[in-house]
Amino acid sequence: MPAPAKLDLIPPELRDWLREELAARGFADIVDVTEALNFRLQEQGLELTVGKTAVGKFSKALKDQREAFSIAETLLSDMDIEAEGELHKVLMQMIATSAVHMIHAVREEDGHLEPKDLMSLGRMLKDLMSSSGMREKLLADERARITRQAQEAAKAEALDRLDDGVASGAIDAAAAQAAREVMGFGS
Repeated sequence: MPAPAKLDLIPPELRDWLREELAARGFADIVDVTEALNFRLQEQGLELTVGKTAVGKFSKALKDQREAFSIAETLLSDMDIEAEGELHKVLMQMIATSAVHMIHAVREEDGHLEPKDLMSLGRMLKDLMSSSGMREKLLADERARITRQAQEAAKAEALDRLDDGVASGAIDAAAAQAAREVMGFGS
């Protein structure tokens, strides 16, 4: 079993600092960020040195993730709710494809799946399914709102016709009141 990646061994607060530092520097200045990270590790008394290649890969992964989120956000903001459902299907297929590629790569390279990769994949699936559920609820709420508006419009039209009939003398006021009660409109 290969040794764990050095970035997986650093304390979570330093990993958070690394994310923030890379983002603040536009995911560049890898050498300077690596030196600053190693200095912080020494300050904390940790006998660990992280290489610039590891920081560079971490930076690229963060940058790619931000770009993917940005693209997805742009796509979702330009789409209506119906089209968003199709996007969810495509994203689910992409995640499933990524999982298959991960497993295939492990088998081909005789390696192992990193727990953090599996956790990340699981989190993506969970978030996507949660998002899909919210989309379905929004769609159901929108349908209910449209139905409610149509019912209110039909009620208003029926009441207006009864009032017009009474005003024109075509319908007796008592008959109009009885019609309101039969239709469930009250007084």
